[in-house]
Amino acid sequence: MTDNDDTRPSPEAMLRLAQAEEVAAELGKLKVFLGYAAGVGKTYAMLEAARQRKKDGRDVVIGYVESHGRAETDVLLDGLEVLPRKTVHYAGVTLPEMDIDAILARRPQVVLVDELAHSNAPGSRHEKRWLDVEEILEAGIDVYTTVNIQHFASLNDVVSQITGIIVRETVPDRLLDLAFEIKLIDIPPEDLLQRLHEGKIYIADQAAKAIEKFFRPGNLMALRELSLRRTAARVDDQMRAYMETQSIAGPWATAERLLVCVSGSPYSEKLIRATCRLAEELKGQWFTIYIETPTDSSHVRENREHIWRDLRLAESLGGHVASVTATDITDAVMEYATRHNITKIVMGKPNRRRWRKILQTPIVDRIIRRSGAIDVVIVSFEPDKSAGAATVPRRHNSFELRAYMASIVLVLAATLLCELLRPFLAPTNMVMFYLLAVVVASLRLSRKPAIATALFGVLAFDFFFVPPRMTFVVADTQYLMTFLGLFVVGIVISTLVARSRERAEVMRAREVHTASLYYLSRDLAASVDTDAVLKAVVSNVEEALSAKVVILLPDGERLDIQATSEGLLLDIKEQAVADWAFRNSHPAGRATDTLVSADLIYLPLQTPSSVLGVMGVKLVSEHAYHAQENRRLLDAFATQAAMAMERIHFSRQAEQAQILQARENLERALLNSISHDLRSPLSTVTGVLTSLKDEGAHLGDSARRELLETACSEAERLNRFVGNLLDMTRIEAGAVRLNSEPCDVQDLIGCALAALETRLGNREVSFKMLPVMPLVPMDLVLMTQVLVNLLENSLKYSPSGSLIEVVASTEAAWLQLEVADRGPGVPEHDLKRVFDKFYRIPVPEGAGGTGLGLSICKGIVEAHGGRISAENRTGGGLSIVIRLPLENSVEIH
Repeated sequence: MTDNDDTRPSPEAMLRLAQAEEVAAELGKLKVFLGYAAGVGKTYAMLEAARQRKKDGRDVVIGYVESHGRAETDVLLDGLEVLPRKTVHYAGVTLPEMDIDAILARRPQVVLVDELAHSNAPGSRHEKRWLDVEEILEAGIDVYTTVNIQHFASLNDVVSQITGIIVRETVPDRLLDLAFEIKLIDIPPEDLLQRLHEGKIYIADQAAKAIEKFFRPGNLMALRELSLRRTAARVDDQMRAYMETQSIAGPWATAERLLVCVSGSPYSEKLIRATCRLAEELKGQWFTIYIETPTDSSHVRENREHIWRDLRLAESLGGHVASVTATDITDAVMEYATRHNITKIVMGKPNRRRWRKILQTPIVDRIIRRSGAIDVVIVSFEPDKSAGAATVPRRHNSFELRAYMASIVLVLAATLLCELLRPFLAPTNMVMFYLLAVVVASLRLSRKPAIATALFGVLAFDFFFVPPRMTFVVADTQYLMTFLGLFVVGIVISTLVARSRERAEVMRAREVHTASLYYLSRDLAASVDTDAVLKAVVSNVEEALSAKVVILLPDGERLDIQATSEGLLLDIKEQAVADWAFRNSHPAGRATDTLVSADLIYLPLQTPSSVLGVMGVKLVSEHAYHAQENRRLLDAFATQAAMAMERIHFSRQAEQAQILQARENLERALLNSISHDLRSPLSTVTGVLTSLKDEGAHLGDSARRELLETACSEAERLNRFVGNLLDMTRIEAGAVRLNSEPCDVQDLIGCALAALETRLGNREVSFKMLPVMPLVPMDLVLMTQVLVNLLENSLKYSPSGSLIEVVASTEAAWLQLEVADRGPGVPEHDLKRVFDKFYRIPVPEGAGGTGLGLSICKGIVEAHGGRISAENRTGGGLSIVIRLPLENSVEIH
């Protein structure tokens, strides 16, 4: 391996770089002119850059630039090609929009697109202008664009909190990440306000409102800081990406970044506070990290609640918190520091005794040796005697005493076995039995009893079996190597076995937590309403943590219990704690830093947009409240529950929106139908009556008769329309009552043709039926209306000289009536919709209708227990088939 191997970029970094370059090669380059408010000069700067590119020989065109009538901006437009805008007609207004098709057809090298966050007029190809820009970039055309910081989606809530104004037009942050270059356009807020007072930003009547709602000095300063920070973050990301692809170890101290490591010791809290103060002095960010290793001692595992408390303290002080699992602490710290461009690592001064330092190099020393360009700050503290007295002396509990007694029993058993086999084995071979005792102790007991077993085994082997026996004197010095080997091998075996068992315990705990989250996710995914979500959360928390759970949701101004474990009751005090957690979006209650006297811990069910409720949990012991694993699991449960509830809420909103949209469409269709089908006959009748009133004395009998016939025809048409509406209302209300009696099919056809005699005129209608047809039970009046509607439909849609066919037949226990025409038919994908209310296909000129006729037919036929269907005929035309049951029918000849 050469010395240059350490400077090679990682394969992952090279793969990411190659993928980014591949994408960049296919897309155009995006340059963003970023500002913090209108009027800072984004458009002006973009036009200046465009003129420079044109001077350099680039093909530059203007896709859309809004100068707002500023003379200095209009001057910069001279000499640049401006593509004509597309006009979009909406609600009687003509709106100018960018013509994306003209840009793609022109294919310039650079196109200027102002106001990236603009919403296009309804009817445009894309709803938002940034979608237009993405399509232009995909065509390989470079884009210069302008946008203000408040339009980025991730900052929407922050901007709303600062200004009190909710920005509706937003742009996804990925566009800023996609940008090849970001140019920050910045002027002092005082100069911007001066430009506003001079009328250089908005016209006079808008300026007062802008000053009052948005252009306040405090708002502008906050927005300016946001734009500076967002630009700096982008530059920092580019720098770190460059360091990673070039395998530069760093750090590059462009800004101070501090890292402090905690371990749950009594000094961790002081170390965190010292790091926070140092970061404030250096005006830098700071990070807190805890490294969890499978070889953590039992003392560390017992101090998990202290570690969790330290991490929460760091987070409350403004630090970035991380918990990392690794096999080596030094490697994990250095990897984290390199990845986050850490400039200083803060650690506590080691207080180990000198002999322990010889046996194991302190972590501080190992990090100092590997820190390279990273500064290591060592913080020393005065020994805290009270803390030491509270934590250092550790009493042996009964389990530990039993473990040591068990190790002695194992050694005695090995000794007894060796004594029985002493006539057959040499002393050196007896060592294996003592090693076996060490292995058993490592598997069944803990590490320290296993080491004690190795020590007791060495002493027993020397005393009972090494000549001279029954004494610790060793005649042959070679046995000293045997003693040392037995003891060292025993320690190694006990350590390895103990580590394996500890790792298995960690993996088992993580498997349990992972399984718990999986089961909760599965149950939440299957939940279709809030009650099912709450039931799933309660049952899973009860099973995973052996706890009792209560979930409270807001009902007006107070919280109501919506789900709870059996036997769990909340008094007024507990409900007050839950209310505080809900209103402050912060955990409260037991094992927190707020209202700690409560019996339960209360976690807000929080999403990025709101707090939906509170989950209260009562665990089995005080230790369970402070266990880091339990808190992580509870936080995960609360987060998943909140997300599931939000999903249900959004799903209901979407359903309501669909229902509202369908209702609006229905109302619009009804309004359109009424406005046409009521107005047309009323206008005709009104016109006839007006003519008769004004000119009746001068009209002849034939003219007067013709006018009256026209009025009667339109009045009948109006009557049919109103009748259809009433019939549809009765059908939907379930108020249709059948007067069913056996009827002759010929009578049914005859009644329908008689009702349409005037409208049929010279149209030919053929009727075919079997020689023998049964009497069919039906309501003759309603079924006549069905047949009339079908025949009217055929008259309306078929050519004037074409034949309309009516065929009656029987099939098993059904009467089948078919009405067929030679009209245009119905598109295949609409055949199932022809019986929907207000559904109409384009009709020949002069034909009209309400779109209710076939829907009424379907309702009446289904009320008879029958079915109705439509299908296109071979050769053109539509065939509608009615099937009615023949129960209790009587045959006639």
